[in-house]
This record gives sequence, C-alpha cells and structure tokens, in this order.
Amino acid sequence: MSISKVLVTGGCGYIGSMVCKVLKKAGILPISFDNLSRGHLDFAKYGPFFKGDLRHKEDIVEAINKYRPDAIVHMAALAYVVESIEKPDLYYQNNVIGSINLLSAMAQCDIRLIVFSSTCATYGKPLKVPMTEDHPQNPINPYGRSKYIIEKIIEDYQLKYPIKSAILRYFNAAGADFESEVGEIHDPETHIIPNLIQSALGLKENVVIYGNDFPTNDGTAVRDYIHVNDLADAHLHALRYINSKSESITLNLGTGKGYSILEVLNTVEEVTGLKVPYIFNDTREGEPALLVADNSKAKKILNFEPKYSEITQIVSSAYNWQTKVSSLKI
Repeated sequence: MSISKVLVTGGCGYIGSMVCKVLKKAGILPISFDNLSRGHLDFAKYGPFFKGDLRHKEDIVEAINKYRPDAIVHMAALAYVVESIEKPDLYYQNNVIGSINLLSAMAQCDIRLIVFSSTCATYGKPLKVPMTEDHPQNPINPYGRSKYIIEKIIEDYQLKYPIKSAILRYFNAAGADFESEVGEIHDPETHIIPNLIQSALGLKENVVIYGNDFPTNDGTAVRDYIHVNDLADAHLHALRYINSKSESITLNLGTGKGYSILEVLNTVEEVTGLKVPYIFNDTREGEPALLVADNSKAKKILNFEPKYSEITQIVSSAYNWQTKVSSLKI
C-alpha cells in the first residue's frame, strides 16, 4: 500500500510540526489534528488543519472520514513530569483515554498503521546504561506511566484488530528546524537547552541546575540529546517500515551518546558568544545520573542514523530559533 496522507495528532506541537514538515518533503500530505491547548496554529503550515480533541472520539472519526488518511502518527500528549504528579487525572484522561478513543476510531474506520510517540520515561530509573528496548519498564511518574499504559493498550488492540504499530521511545528531543520555521515554544519551558539560551539572551534569570554531585565527570546529569529533525526522519522511516513489512516494532530513538548539563552549557556559550548565568540547586528526587539510549536496534531495523545530533548542531539550530521567536509573537 502506498501512503499518501497521514493524520498527525498533536501536529501543531514542537515535534509534531517537524514530523509534518518531513512528511510533506517526502510527498506525503500531513493532516494536523490538534486542540491547540499546547500547540500553535502557526505551525500548521504543511497541510490541512483539523481542530479536534482526542477526548472526543467523534472528532477523530470526523477527521478520518473527511481526509481518509492511510496512517496515523500519534504525537498528541501532555508531557510535563511535574504537572503529571500534581494533576494525574488530567494526564490519564488526556493521554490514555484520548489514545483509546484514537485506537477505537482507527478500528472503526479501518486505519491499520500507527506510529506512536512514546518516551524513555517508561523505563524509569535505569538499571543499565545505555538502555536497550528490553530494559525493564518501571515508570516513576504519571506522565511516564501514561505512555507505558498506551504502549500496552496498542499491543492489546493489535491482538484483536489488523493494526500494525511503531512504538518510538524518545530520549531528549532538542534543537529546532534548520530553516527556523518551527521550534520549541513551551509555557512553562522545562527543557534545558532553550532555558540556557534564553538566559544567555537575557530573557530570563539564572538557569537552575539541579544537582552537581552526580557520579559523572563534572557532577551534573548526563542526557542523550537527539535533534528534532532526526526524530522526525525516524518517524518517516518507521512508517515506511511497518507499511512494507507488515510487522510492529518498538525502538529507542537516541544517539547513544550523552552530554552533561555543564557540557551543554559550555556549548551554548561557545555558539552564542554569551555567558549563561546559572546556579546550582539540590538534586531532584528520582533524577538519574545517566540516561543514554542504545540505538543499535533502530540502526539495524530502520537503517536509521542520526545526522543532525552533534551537540553543536543542536544548540546552533536552537539558538537561531530562539533569536527569531524572541522578536516575534507566535
């Protein structure tokens, strides 16, 4: 089956909009399905936009019947760890119930392919690093648990319906579109790279670095940063794979290389030529010292190799985007 149209839930978000751009460049029409609670209408620039909410199954069915997509890329989710602890009901209603509605609509409308945006947060505290896909899953917050539950629901639906899935567990999404058409705009902004850049630009005060006593080279936490463009490319690879092979897959999406917070901060200072004001605070409970992907399975199955995820490339693209967005109201 050829794929000509894809419904992208959360298509007006940070990663979702980048996926839409990559699909469009590949000759596939992306339909952005978004309730705009966290997304941005200005990001719906690569295909049709349908305002809908996953908590209302009738919205999904209406969008599917209107556009008749060949597949779904499911990106829509609430994704703040602290918020999920404070409002677990919101996360289970939006993420879990919304995904059940989506899968039920797929079964009803005979849509058989889904690429699901999951997360390394389903693993919880790492027992070994780098982390392979068979690492035990023991999420430690409602956000991670909601994604874990959705993974299991997808597996259960596949036992009943002719649905094939690609479950993609992201590590740290970072960077921005190299043409600065889309990038990170979060409220609040919790990601370290835009916070470092915004502090360097004088847009906010000191960056708070939580913990400087980890068992790492410089005492700060180490994370695996993957460029958002690489993530988007991986979705296209995964979609083509499950379409051609008719089998489901679960993959980590990372680079296999980690950078400490201070290494990222130093890169921001090198790229921008500006100093980043920062302070240390106590380590947050449950914060692991190292989170790094074993991405060998994605390399083998999808022939996927990150192209844009050197830390300087990530920071440079993010800096270009932040300097643009700081002068605009998006």
